[in-house]
Amino acid sequence: MAELDVGRHCQVEQCRQRDFLPFVCDGCSGIFCLEHRSRESHSCPEVTVIERLKSDTHTSYPCSFKDCAERELVPVMCPYCGKNFCLRHRHQSDHECEELEIPKSRMAATQKLVKDIIDSKTGETASKRRKGAKNSETAAKVALMKLKMRANGDKSLPQKLRLCHSTSGEALPLDHILQTWIAKADCPLYNGGNIILEYLNDEEHFLKNVDSYLE
Repeated sequence: MAELDVGRHCQVEQCRQRDFLPFVCDGCSGIFCLEHRSRESHSCPEVTVIERLKSDTHTSYPCSFKDCAERELVPVMCPYCGKNFCLRHRHQSDHECEELEIPKSRMAATQKLVKDIIDSKTGETASKRRKGAKNSETAAKVALMKLKMRANGDKSLPQKLRLCHSTSGEALPLDHILQTWIAKADCPLYNGGNIILEYLNDEEHFLKNVDSYLE
């Protein structure tokens, strides 16, 4: 009776056992039985290659600069601080060497530049503050002038206390506002800040010697 062609023989020369469920090595692609399925058990040549690559791996030297993950195949030592660095950080200025000596003239120039920048910023701030204060003062004067031009006389005050025109000397009736004088074509009022406040008798409608109040 002929032998059924089922399974495969193990490729290990000392074994050659037929296995109905053979294993294929993912390294050398050989066919092996259950006993020789591992790479070590059948002396897989792929394992030898990997071990040789591991033994040939060169030692690398990490960079000592902060947050730098670079490595070099040869040591790059700083002759001043004695630490190892990559090619990018090999100079003293690049790795902020603790033994780096900054020339005094350069340090003095840097300090002067920083001081000039701070002084200029301080001057700009003070100028802006002065400008803002001046604008506020001007706005207050304008608001006061407008208030004077639209204000009615207070009837609770003594009748002899009157507002007088700074040019013509005319006394403003208590029931009138300053805009009445602005509308006059013969003697208009241009500046509400020059109004004269003076006591007058009920019979007096004009102020005498107006120029003496403006001196």
